[in-house]
Amino acid sequence: MKLPEKATQPTMYFIGVTTTKSSIMKLFPLWAEALGLENAVLKGIDIDIHADPQVYRDVVQFIKDDELSLGALVTTHKIDLYHAAKDLFDYFDPYATMFGELSSISKKDGRLEGYAKDPISSGLAMEAFIPENYWNNHGGELFIIGAGGSAIAISSYLLDRNKGKNIPSRVVITDLNKERLEEIKRIISEINPDVNVEYHLTQEPSQNDALLTQLKPYSYIINATGLGKDRPGSPLTETCIFPKDSFVWELNYRGKLDFFHQALRQKESRNLYIEDGWIYFIHGWTQVIAEVFHIDITGSVFDKIEQISNETR
Repeated sequence: MKLPEKATQPTMYFIGVTTTKSSIMKLFPLWAEALGLENAVLKGIDIDIHADPQVYRDVVQFIKDDELSLGALVTTHKIDLYHAAKDLFDYFDPYATMFGELSSISKKDGRLEGYAKDPISSGLAMEAFIPENYWNNHGGELFIIGAGGSAIAISSYLLDRNKGKNIPSRVVITDLNKERLEEIKRIISEINPDVNVEYHLTQEPSQNDALLTQLKPYSYIINATGLGKDRPGSPLTETCIFPKDSFVWELNYRGKLDFFHQALRQKESRNLYIEDGWIYFIHGWTQVIAEVFHIDITGSVFDKIEQISNETR
């Protein structure tokens, strides 16, 4: 991994694995123009998954020291970067501290700040398609396949104790990594210890199929594994059966989207509402851009960004 050159114009970075493949590279110049961010650019920094901690430290130190490097959005490396470089930051928001990860790096009044924005962006995305009082009205269940950062963010939003009884009647979370399951269990017990949650170590898609068949109608099934984007496949088999009248959320918006297409094939017969990760992608990026450039991207401004994005998709 080669560090960027010293920035000569206001620069935001995208710290990921295959950043050139992301739609944001095409969208950012259009967004920047609409937001009045004159001369601002976005540059990708590709880092191998689970890189040496010094790599993360070098990147954070570069952004911290370089005047026109204003911040970054972090994907894939949220946990590794946090643990490798947390001493280089002057401030973390409560979510970053609770989750031990960060998705946003920015600067304010000479301080380097880290934020975990995913609980906010996932909440905004879900509000766009899940009806108000959905859980109170239907008593459905939540099935999250994958227990990484996105699953933690979604859980923290949906299971917040301030929502009272308007939460899923039962939550099922699966992963093929025992440590990830233990970590999400720790966080959910902090967020809302009264939730009815089951954690399952599933090594085969057929095990997820079996849990899927046990869900009530009006449930909510989420692919939070990343399968179907950078890695091929789906966490379910081709013989899976979705519960009737349910919401299905594929967090990916690019790639083969195998899980998304499995749900589409049952859309009519099972009366499914299916959403991909596009609106989550837009909210995720606008939340961090707002932090990095210290601007407001809500209301009609966000609507304009969404319209630009949909027109170029």
